[in-house]
Amino acid sequence: MSLVARNKIDVTISLADDVIAAVEILPRVRPPLARLFAGKPASSLLKALPRLFTLCAAAQQTALLAALEAARDEEIILATKQRRMILVVAERISELLRGLFVGHPTPNVSAAATRSLIRALSVLVGSARPARGSARREAIAQIVAALAALGMPNEDGVPRPGSPFALCIAALDEVDLKSIRIAHSFLSVADDRNIIERLLGDDPTFCHCPDLGGHAPETGPWARQMTRDRLWLGRSGAVERLKARIAEIVRLCEWLKSGAHIDSAEPGIIESYRLGPGRAAAAVECARGRLYHAVELDPQGQIYRFEFLAPTEWNFHRSGPLVRNLQGAVLTARRHQKAVRAVIESLDPCVGFILKFRKVDDA
Repeated sequence: MSLVARNKIDVTISLADDVIAAVEILPRVRPPLARLFAGKPASSLLKALPRLFTLCAAAQQTALLAALEAARDEEIILATKQRRMILVVAERISELLRGLFVGHPTPNVSAAATRSLIRALSVLVGSARPARGSARREAIAQIVAALAALGMPNEDGVPRPGSPFALCIAALDEVDLKSIRIAHSFLSVADDRNIIERLLGDDPTFCHCPDLGGHAPETGPWARQMTRDRLWLGRSGAVERLKARIAEIVRLCEWLKSGAHIDSAEPGIIESYRLGPGRAAAAVECARGRLYHAVELDPQGQIYRFEFLAPTEWNFHRSGPLVRNLQGAVLTARRHQKAVRAVIESLDPCVGFILKFRKVDDA
């Protein structure tokens, strides 16, 4: 993302002996898109999005398109909906895999399988004209084969012993911080109406410091898994979130392989909401969590107002999931940095952050 004053999150951990007594988060500074694009054609914002958002670019583009179409009360044909859904899902697989390779050591990775995977994903994601028909089916088959070669689990959910993904889990388990047992809350499609009405409401702080009833729920692969399995209480850690990302990759690949039918897709991948003439919003499930775009158009169809809410604002909220997972946890002196970094990266392996530690009596 560009046009920002600061795009890294400051995380300060206060320690009382080996216990995390407090977690302070100074959020990133978001780009002033509402001010920059007010009064301009919607097409100018659509063209600028790939430069403004380097992560989950297809999801960002899809969210804005869906919001604009709803604001104009345009009808979208089924084939277009399916094509966009496939694009978002393929990008999710790509971003989740990137998070695995970036956030964790991956020994014994097959160079041939990796190249094959990158080529196939680029066919679905990296082109202005995504593949269709036999080219799409061939790319999907290539993705499935490459993941199998890398040791991605099948229906049993367990990576092949000795595979890169099995080694990643084992290495992370050695440093994983075991947080105290807490009640969790997770963002879902059921929250969309509340969120989008507040995005276009009178509170200018909501888009960068959101809450639902004073609470900041978690969003992302682990939150999606927990919502689907209806698990709300228990331990959570970096290993659980890593396994959830791997399981989601497998599930999404199976959906693509089975034909990518809209009626068999997970709920809420792309949703749009019309709020009145010229006012609408959309929500998209991207790799990092649930993403929102909201627009208001003037009578000439130009951008009057644009708001967006990224998963980062929930997961790295001042009283959100990261704080809840770290608060009260016990650390061993040798692994302070690794354990805390593992938790941060489990929420978003690609987020930029600056981590600091301090003793409580130094505060």
